[in-house]
Amino acid sequence: MINIKENEKLSIMNHSCAHLLAQAVKHLYPNALFWVGPVIEEGFYYDIDLGDKTLLEEDLEKIEKEMKKIAKDGKRIVREEISKEVALEKFKDDPYKIDLISRMDENEQVISCYTQGDFTDLCRGPHLESVKELKYFKLIKFSGAYWKGDAKNKMLQRIYGVCFENEEDLAAHLNELEERKQRDHRKIGKEQELFMNHDLVGAGMPLWLPNGAIVRKNLENYIYEKEQKLGYQHVYTPC
Repeated sequence: MINIKENEKLSIMNHSCAHLLAQAVKHLYPNALFWVGPVIEEGFYYDIDLGDKTLLEEDLEKIEKEMKKIAKDGKRIVREEISKEVALEKFKDDPYKIDLISRMDENEQVISCYTQGDFTDLCRGPHLESVKELKYFKLIKFSGAYWKGDAKNKMLQRIYGVCFENEEDLAAHLNELEERKQRDHRKIGKEQELFMNHDLVGAGMPLWLPNGAIVRKNLENYIYEKEQKLGYQHVYTPC
């Protein structure tokens, strides 16, 4: 699977699509506030404070539909450089942006913003020239994410997506994601009754069920036989 973060063209495209996502969310949920929306290996995500609203699967469809509507409108994406003081005033009603601005390097006196139609966001960029270039995208999933990754902070809602230059590449990417899902050891383990997890033990420490115990024992025997032939000695490490 292609690493989008390391592909300059796709990275810019996905970064722009993250802003498109935020704009669509703002249209549908006017009180929404935004933390960060970086590009990752498999696309992009945006952490969003939706107040008391909890996202459902059908909400992704609504957001995606609004994104397509905005993209079709074809607004230009305009970069603007402003001072730190102006930025603090511009985003004074947004605690998340104020936090970002306040923590910027003291030597960073010029801050860049990108505007597309009725939406403006802080960003270093770069971005595409127009939202019209964003045609082949898909919102993948959503999850919870603590602000700044700290469990003591508020839980935000993270929406994941991906964007490509053409329909074929997008379809291939989505197909690969589906194949990965089918190969997921958690899915296979549950379906074949190999192991289970329990919060009292720990999410990363499986409890082996009878079917899984047989598989594990056979693997251990195979490894032990190989060790004997290669002259290695068997050891055990903590779980």
